[in-house]
Amino acid sequence: MIVWVNGASRAGKTTAARELIDLIPNSTFFDPEVIDGELERLLPPKRLAEVSDQQDLPIWRRLVVDTAAALLAELGGVLVVPMGLLRQEYRDEIFGGLAARRIPVCHVLLAPGETILRARDPGGEPPADIEPYRAALAGWLSADAYPIDNGALSPRETAVRIAAAVGAGDAPLCDIVQTPAPTAETVAAGVLLFDDQGRVLLVDPTYKPGWEFPGGVVEPGEAPARAGVREVAEETGIELVDTPGLLVVDWEPPVPPGYGGLRLLFDGGRLADAAAQQVLLPGPELRDWRFVSEDEAQVLLPPVRFARLHWALRARERGAAHYLEAGVPVG
Repeated sequence: MIVWVNGASRAGKTTAARELIDLIPNSTFFDPEVIDGELERLLPPKRLAEVSDQQDLPIWRRLVVDTAAALLAELGGVLVVPMGLLRQEYRDEIFGGLAARRIPVCHVLLAPGETILRARDPGGEPPADIEPYRAALAGWLSADAYPIDNGALSPRETAVRIAAAVGAGDAPLCDIVQTPAPTAETVAAGVLLFDDQGRVLLVDPTYKPGWEFPGGVVEPGEAPARAGVREVAEETGIELVDTPGLLVVDWEPPVPPGYGGLRLLFDGGRLADAAAQQVLLPGPELRDWRFVSEDEAQVLLPPVRFARLHWALRARERGAAHYLEAGVPVG
């Protein structure tokens, strides 16, 4: 298990985490900042200069997951991780990667008042990450993490509060789907569902960054169209009666650490008004849904995923499926 101690700069994450390993049996301290130093030695200066925060580097996020998993495999027990994680898509990627390795995460937030954070600076200045922290706290972070106001607590007292909350289950494990990481090429089926304005339904997974179409990986021996229907029912509660028609086949090339594979999009048709307004989000897999226009989808979807949507919409208009490679039509 991992106890992830989140918060803004100067919230006292590291000092509390060091005290915490004395209170939780068989626990180990892991500060992801050690990865920052290694990347400074491994990556060319030009690449490092492209980002203002090393968390913005995909390799940093992968190494956090891989290093945490390796430490737990080697040592067992509990890993205590003090690290500010203020972007929701990075939380999804890292916690989702840990869940894929069957590693549960208990997410704790140290939340002293801003006056306390300012007082911990000689000049009374706010932390550099105060704006991202405010935005996260006003949105997803408050709902995702167990908050502890440690403004009047010492590091030891803070650690005692964390240990008590974890031990009593007051700080529960993150409710996130444990989707196994692929070990070979996969076939995935997505289904496009539309409202009466022609907008397409997108969903926001908890276990990976970015918005998606309802759908998922095709299981062995399962027909792709039926897999799409099954995933739609599991994710949204919508039961499709008819087998959806094919719109796009896209071959995703393997780009390490991913394996690539075939990505199919099917046409689930227009939902009745009542169904379109009563989408359910059962279980821990999804946190949100919305109907969007093509222009709005371009902002929410990663480029290759949006390319699939773009050509799927063109196929729907023309009544003929498209074959793509890496989101580009071929043939």
